[in-house]
Amino acid sequence: MNQETPIRILVVDDHTLFRRGLIALLSREPQFQTVGDAADAGEALRRAQELQPDVILLDNHLPGVNGVDVLPALREAAPAARVVMLTVSEDERDLAAALNAGASGYLLKTIEGDALAQAIRRVMRGESTVAPEMTGKLIAAYRGMAAPAVTEAVSPLAQLSPRERDILRGIACGASNKEIARDLGIAETTVKIHVQHVLRKLDVGSRVNAAVIAAAHGMGV
Repeated sequence: MNQETPIRILVVDDHTLFRRGLIALLSREPQFQTVGDAADAGEALRRAQELQPDVILLDNHLPGVNGVDVLPALREAAPAARVVMLTVSEDERDLAAALNAGASGYLLKTIEGDALAQAIRRVMRGESTVAPEMTGKLIAAYRGMAAPAVTEAVSPLAQLSPRERDILRGIACGASNKEIARDLGIAETTVKIHVQHVLRKLDVGSRVNAAVIAAAHGMGV
C-alpha cells in the first residue's frame, strides 16, 4: 500500500470507553482512518459489509459470542479486510482458533500505541503479527501436540536451502525482513523473495505458521 493511502479501520469492541479510547489513539496516526465502530457481532457484520475496511480490530469477548466465532462471517462480509484480534485473552486455544479462522494478527490490549500502529502496518503488508507474550505459548502448545510426529516423519525443513534455513531461523525469532537482511548482510528485497520460497516450500500461508514449524524442529526460540 502506498504510504499516503489511508488505512481504513473498523473497531469492534463492546466496551464503550475502550472503543472510544482506541479510536482516539488511532486518530494520532495520519495514515489511519477509523471509518466505523461496532459493539456487537451483528453490528460488526453490518458495518464491515457497508464500509469494506482495510483492517478490522476485533475483540474476542462480544455480547453472547466469541470474536473468533464471528471471524469467518466477517471475512465473508469484507473479503479484502485483514482481521486483527485485540483482546485480553492469553489463552493459546483462542490464539490458535483465531489464526485457523484466518486472523492476520493476535494482539493483547496491553500493547503500546506505537506497537499497535506498527502491527497494523505489518498486516497491511501481508504479514502476520502475534503478541510476543503469545508466541511462546503457541509454540509450546504446538511442540506438545506435534513432537511425536516430528520424529517419525521426514522433516519439512529438508527441502530448504541453507540460506532459506537462515531466513526461517530469523522468522522464528520474530525478526522483520529488514532485521534479517541486516543480520545476513543481504538486501531486504532478497529476503522477501526467500520468505516467499520458504512459505511455499513449507506449504503455509503466514510467517507465524512458519515460525511454529521452525520451533517444533528446534529452530529459533
